[in-house]
Amino acid sequence: MKISHEDYDQLTVLTIQGDMTADQVDLFRRVVDERMNANIRDFVLDVQSMEFIDSKGLETLLWLQEETGDKLGQVRLAGTTDNVSTILELTRLAARLDSHATVELAIKSLR
Repeated sequence: MKISHEDYDQLTVLTIQGDMTADQVDLFRRVVDERMNANIRDFVLDVQSMEFIDSKGLETLLWLQEETGDKLGQVRLAGTTDNVSTILELTRLAARLDSHATVELAIKSLR
């Protein structure tokens, strides 16, 4: 998994390339911690290049949602693939994780 970011004031767009599995969640948490230490409050996760997320990855998304909520921030997913959308539906997390078709729409929902 590769992660890059672009900051816009207190919002960051994290672009995730590859799958989010137990092997990669530590990298994701480190990147999130760095962004939070830089006073980032809101996160848009661009997941259009993610085809799979396992239970540890889902747990990590819920952790991010909790962490941002503690700082009065929010999390949005952007560009979920059919596979990831199905996983979110099957685990009933689609209702907890706000998803948008594009990064632009996700950012707009936070402003």
